[in-house]
Amino acid sequence: MLKLYITLFLFLFCLSGYAQTGNLHYGIEAQAGVASADRVTFWLRSNRHGSVPSPGASLSLIGRAHRDYDSTRTHLVDWGAGFGGRANAGKESDLLLIEAYGKVRAGIFELKAGRTKDIMGLVDTTLSSGAFAISGNALGIPKVQLAIPEFYPLPFWGGLFAFKGNLAHGWLGEVPIGLTRSRIKEATTYFHQKSLYGRFGKPDWKLKLYAGFSHQVFWGNEDEIYPEGAFKLSPWKEYQYVVMGRRYGGGGVEVSKIGNQLGSIDLGLTYDFSKVKLFAYRQNFYDVGALYYLANILDGLNGLSLENKQHTDKKVQWQKLVFEVLYTKNQAGESWSRIVPSGDEDYYNNYMYSQGWSYRGLGLGSPFISPRASTREGLASAPGDFFINNRLLAFHLAMQGRVQAWTCTAKVSYSRNYGTYGTSVVGHSLGGTRFPPQYGIFEEVGQLSTYIEGNKALPHGLHVGFMAAVDRGGLLDNTGGLIVKFGKSW
Repeated sequence: MLKLYITLFLFLFCLSGYAQTGNLHYGIEAQAGVASADRVTFWLRSNRHGSVPSPGASLSLIGRAHRDYDSTRTHLVDWGAGFGGRANAGKESDLLLIEAYGKVRAGIFELKAGRTKDIMGLVDTTLSSGAFAISGNALGIPKVQLAIPEFYPLPFWGGLFAFKGNLAHGWLGEVPIGLTRSRIKEATTYFHQKSLYGRFGKPDWKLKLYAGFSHQVFWGNEDEIYPEGAFKLSPWKEYQYVVMGRRYGGGGVEVSKIGNQLGSIDLGLTYDFSKVKLFAYRQNFYDVGALYYLANILDGLNGLSLENKQHTDKKVQWQKLVFEVLYTKNQAGESWSRIVPSGDEDYYNNYMYSQGWSYRGLGLGSPFISPRASTREGLASAPGDFFINNRLLAFHLAMQGRVQAWTCTAKVSYSRNYGTYGTSVVGHSLGGTRFPPQYGIFEEVGQLSTYIEGNKALPHGLHVGFMAAVDRGGLLDNTGGLIVKFGKSW
């Protein structure tokens, strides 16, 4: 890993010989942190693309370098690259490759390869509590992606319709398999992702409407997982089933969609007032199939973002305000829910992949859906569940602004948590069959998580800052944490 870091640093340093100075950016930052417990506080670890400090007292060194597209030119073809790494020293010392990628733009298309910082879906990308499918909570999955990254107005009807989307293939490495009949304990696993989003509204309209979907899949080597000879699809045919979301089964293979498939169907709108830009959005979730029947339509992420368009010299000024409500308690699993063949959704857990919708130990989606490793001991849970709390109601308020020379961010999140259907009085469901809970009942608990951050620019590209967070409640350990930082950018 150290050799990889050195190689990437040298590679990106050499870019300066081929790029304009204003197009190439470097940065290095030192952080020192303390915490009142041996776990990192919720908002010091969530939605940070895997860039997480060591628990307890720690020191960190973060380096980054990237070449952006040249925004001052109109060349048909351009390129960029980036690197970000983190070294932690403390109770747990490690080296983390946060991002390392190259990209080429040709007209409206972009080809990108490597590990990147991604968020998928219609959400506020800076202050959201987290998108359902890919929130930026974990390290990016290495992938190759072809995309139209920005909305492209169709050249008729005055740009009334615009669209963007992506198609990606990624590599998760060796992933633990939880299927009891599996012939192997780990399988080489791939990642499929595609999305398509549309916009209705001419460029000069104040109101614009948005809609779209994302589809993500863990898949691969099912012929090695199932009993010998049971899985009969060729790798290419298997990929087609993955892309199309088709069901397959029979002869010793359960009839279902291949791999672990989930995503969201999103709606949104923006409105440009004279002083404020409004962005409202809704994400509807699908995991094992209930959304097709609208059986879990009560679940979703609802958000409202207000951005201040005025820039003044006032000593105190707000810049952005975000309020979200996340509801995942229904899952088509209530006693009164519509019966669906796939049963309750059991968000992020999966019968084949024992670590569910996670990558390298961290959940890929909303951080409010809690893995066992991040929750306090003693909560009821099924032994096979990686995520032991996926039924919840959460309220999230975040603000960004300026106080004199400081840029500040604050977050307050409160949730009511109910475990999973496997630890509820009604139990899991499959079709019309109910399975009573076997491992106790998860008693409803509340959780409050707060966060504040301040950053101040100094002369000569220097900057200082701090981050502080506190957790109080029955889901996570009661803890507090403080990080101070000092860095320089070029």
